[in-house]
Amino acid sequence: MARFKPSSSIKTRSIKSPLKYALLLALGSAHADDQYMTRILVDGSRTNQLGVADAASAGTVTQEELAKRTVYRPGEMLEAVPGLVVSQHSGEGKANQFYLRGFNLDHGTDLRTTVDDMPVNQRSHAHGQGWTDLNFLIPELAVRLDYKKGPYSAEEGDFASAGTASVAYANRLLQGIASVSGGQHGYGRALLADSVDAANGSLLYAIEAMHNDGPFTHPDDYQKLNAVLRYSQGYANNGFNVSLMAYKADWNSTDQIPLRAVQGGQIGRNDAIDSTDGGKSHRYSLSGGWRRTDDDSASKVNAYIIANQLDLWSNFTYFMDDPVHGDQFAQPDKRVTSGVNASHSWHQHTENGSSNTTIGVQLQNDNIYNALLNTEARRTLSVTRQDHIVESSAGLYIENSTRWNAAWRTTVGARVDAYRFNVQSDLAANSGTVNDHLVSPSASVVYGPWQTAELYANFGTGFHSNDARGTTLTIDPKTGLAADKVQPLVRSRGIEFGARTAWLPGLQTSLSLYRLDFDSELTYAGDAGTTEAGPPSRRYGVEFSNYYKPLKWLSVDLDLAYARARSRGYVEEGSYIPGAIEGTGQLAVTVDDGGPWSGSLKLRYFGPRPLIEDNSVRSNASMTLNGRIGWKMRKDLSLELEAFNITNRRDSAIDYYYASQLKGEAAPVDDIHFHPIESRSLRATLIKTF
Repeated sequence: MARFKPSSSIKTRSIKSPLKYALLLALGSAHADDQYMTRILVDGSRTNQLGVADAASAGTVTQEELAKRTVYRPGEMLEAVPGLVVSQHSGEGKANQFYLRGFNLDHGTDLRTTVDDMPVNQRSHAHGQGWTDLNFLIPELAVRLDYKKGPYSAEEGDFASAGTASVAYANRLLQGIASVSGGQHGYGRALLADSVDAANGSLLYAIEAMHNDGPFTHPDDYQKLNAVLRYSQGYANNGFNVSLMAYKADWNSTDQIPLRAVQGGQIGRNDAIDSTDGGKSHRYSLSGGWRRTDDDSASKVNAYIIANQLDLWSNFTYFMDDPVHGDQFAQPDKRVTSGVNASHSWHQHTENGSSNTTIGVQLQNDNIYNALLNTEARRTLSVTRQDHIVESSAGLYIENSTRWNAAWRTTVGARVDAYRFNVQSDLAANSGTVNDHLVSPSASVVYGPWQTAELYANFGTGFHSNDARGTTLTIDPKTGLAADKVQPLVRSRGIEFGARTAWLPGLQTSLSLYRLDFDSELTYAGDAGTTEAGPPSRRYGVEFSNYYKPLKWLSVDLDLAYARARSRGYVEEGSYIPGAIEGTGQLAVTVDDGGPWSGSLKLRYFGPRPLIEDNSVRSNASMTLNGRIGWKMRKDLSLELEAFNITNRRDSAIDYYYASQLKGEAAPVDDIHFHPIESRSLRATLIKTF
């Protein structure tokens, strides 16, 4: 059994083989020594992907950079992915809104997200396809964030067409940590985490408690309890771990509000129309991972079982459907998700290069109970529909990466996915079983005869699954009218050309141009709180990402992205896609000389978007400036001060355009509905390490 043992004598320049570099980088999060491995592979805090990545849009963010980010909520950690914007339109316990590559990804559709190889996206969810709730994430445990964009990897399946984000937790902490935070708007958080030796291995534990009211007139009263317990033995490339995670929360929601009510003085920017909106959720998981590596092969297996439950109450149209009781609805969702991922790789070395072939299998089953209920003040009035769904899938993939010589390398692969949707509805006409399958090939070519630059060409196909209830639907349960079924699996096709360079010492730059087509676009239906399958779509875009470390104590990140999204074919209403993001930008400056003081500033620009198909109504741009100052009072004690929305801008976190009716209005009114960004707030955190 071969093991890699880090040594203080190892230097980054000693790792000459890109294949070995990639392998070591991929294994850098599972052991305290391996965390040191991650640091020596990094120039500053962002890994240099030359000789490693298959695309200009793929990358890795290390623990060092993640720790320096100022995030208002856990899901915003994913904004370390260039071009990705994380927002919110409701209470803090709800899944975030995600925007990437010209998509309003709603609550996670087409952004495949995993934590320790466990899927976070929830299929056939009551509120939206691909529901991605990251509120159980504990940022202090994250040692690496890997990301890809586009359907160019055979390893990635459902929801991966716009991008993937994979968070890895530590197996062992270098130091124990105890922290306590307090801030404006009722914010409070406490965390205790450490690792101890146990039975020839390591036992990691973390406990988190949090409360936040937010700036809203009716406080969020968000209460969260979170815990992780993990036992591990061995190293990242030769060892195993078993983990228990538990998360529980409840909250009130100030959902999006109509612009006319604010402009007319009926409510303030932080008020709610229905103060009884909110939710409660829990997530419990048991997972395990095993890896074995030698000079010529590598194997890994992980398995998981996850119990998720959400009770969500929303009211987006107020009194349009029911002038007496109001339009609040509940979307309970209870599920058990189980799965196994396994892969085996063979490494071969030739006279001029090397080759790596991987074959893998991914199995997942979701046993789901969800419903759509009409409610008033969280009290059930009537049932629109109730369903029991069993959604099962099997994915098989093969991928070969070959370095032909010093200049050329390729990656080619293919995967086949088979799905089975079984729906037992309270309306027999909407019950049934549907099967579908897709084959998805992909290929990447990299040309890099230079030491400081590479060129990339990527081609691939992917897919997203539609809600299982739509695959068997014949009657709309809300109106009683005939309804059309949706295609179970929807094809995507992507092409990308890019370049990456590190020609200037300390500067890493990447540029990518892409096109992405979907056979059917998923759009958000505000009146039902669900996603619906729409017409085909096409997106063109460009992304420009820079990380510059001109001095040992100074680093600068600049990420810019632009996308053009349109429906394909003739669409009577117009070809614009509501909510499709067009332009984003992030500029971050970090100062840290290793002394007692450190600090950072991050400016985020979130550009205007069409809100209706003919582009006659558009949102405004949104911009926020966040900052952090750290003071290391002594070796084991530090104080951090974080500031959010420093300039106190009155922008929107999200905008929609649809019809709603307020109490006293004679008829529905088409209007912009928005959720404000949080007003300026400060948080202080005292951190003790041991």
